[in-house]
Amino acid sequence: MIFPNNFIRVFHLFVFLLTLTHIAFATVAQAEPASGKKFSAYQVSEVATGLSFPWSLAFLPDDALLVTERTGQLRKVVAGEVSTPIGGLPDDIYVKGQGGLLDVVLHPDYAQNGWIYLSYASGTDQNNALKVMRAKLSGLKLLEQQVLFTVTPTKNTPVHYGGRMAFLPDNSLLITSGDGFDFREQAQLKSSLLGKIIRIMDDGSVPLDNPFVESGEELTSAVDHENKSIQYIYSLGHRNPQGILYDPQRQQIFAHEHGPAGGDEVNIIKAGYNYGWPVITQGLDYSGARISPFTEYPGMQQPWVDWTPSIAPSGMVMYRGEMFANAQGDLLATSLKFKQVYWLQLEGDRVLTQTTLFSEIGERLRDIRVHPDGSLYLLTDAADGKILRVTALK
Repeated sequence: MIFPNNFIRVFHLFVFLLTLTHIAFATVAQAEPASGKKFSAYQVSEVATGLSFPWSLAFLPDDALLVTERTGQLRKVVAGEVSTPIGGLPDDIYVKGQGGLLDVVLHPDYAQNGWIYLSYASGTDQNNALKVMRAKLSGLKLLEQQVLFTVTPTKNTPVHYGGRMAFLPDNSLLITSGDGFDFREQAQLKSSLLGKIIRIMDDGSVPLDNPFVESGEELTSAVDHENKSIQYIYSLGHRNPQGILYDPQRQQIFAHEHGPAGGDEVNIIKAGYNYGWPVITQGLDYSGARISPFTEYPGMQQPWVDWTPSIAPSGMVMYRGEMFANAQGDLLATSLKFKQVYWLQLEGDRVLTQTTLFSEIGERLRDIRVHPDGSLYLLTDAADGKILRVTALK
């Protein structure tokens, strides 16, 4: 008898479930009803236009911006003027589907060491993967390029790369890695780096306190890590996480990820925790079929926030500026699908209420960043993409 593919996938998932041994259930922080705060009156202005699917930006100390274009260009923006493409990027950037040049972040000690970190899809249709590199900027050229990390195994799909990065106080770097779409079961395998949040040191080496590093084991650099995947894993069970941040005041890591049809999530990330995908999910497959019979399972974390129906979250920040005082200490996440920003008003580890902002812009919003002056910067996800600035009305 020939079984349909969906039956085979479900059968494999049930076989995998039989191997699970954790028995502790996670607790869930529940949102409570609240009237909510009012966002300050604001205005939106254009900083730059004509960008090709801008994906991320970083603020340089001289008030210039670095912006990535998913189509494979890195540009500098000074006083609204967009530079020609910066030279020195890798020649193996894979631009297809969701692949291309993705995140850009500055080293916490950038003023002293000049390191810029970039994530990008690399490879070919049949063998592609997320990579992370660092380099230094001189004029409009990258120098001292170093590839620090490559997600393994490679895959043959141009989607679900993750690709967001965030530094921790010890200068280690968190990297989100998607499940590759067709390889969802690997999100649960510690022998695979698909569907994980990865942690490396700023030079690409393994942090000695990563949750699955064996004490006293000799470690090598990330360039030769094919058989050491487990050492780089910080958390597992993720689908396609495209937002991550560390908040120094709360000393917590937050990440959000795309679900399938429903089941987008925000989670508080803890070392060694399993966030469930694809064993537990609130979403359905795009065909309408159930992905798993479970919405909870021993040893797997319930979502801190569940967005069903999906909002397609991308960037995310914790607001710590002064310009929008009512949003102090709250999360702001961009929505590609609904073309707005979700304002999650927090009290402790609870989401009191959610409000949507900036829907009048009317464009898919890829990323959000907080400028040192407290204003908000937004990227529109379009072939003629824009950098927008949101400031408070005086």
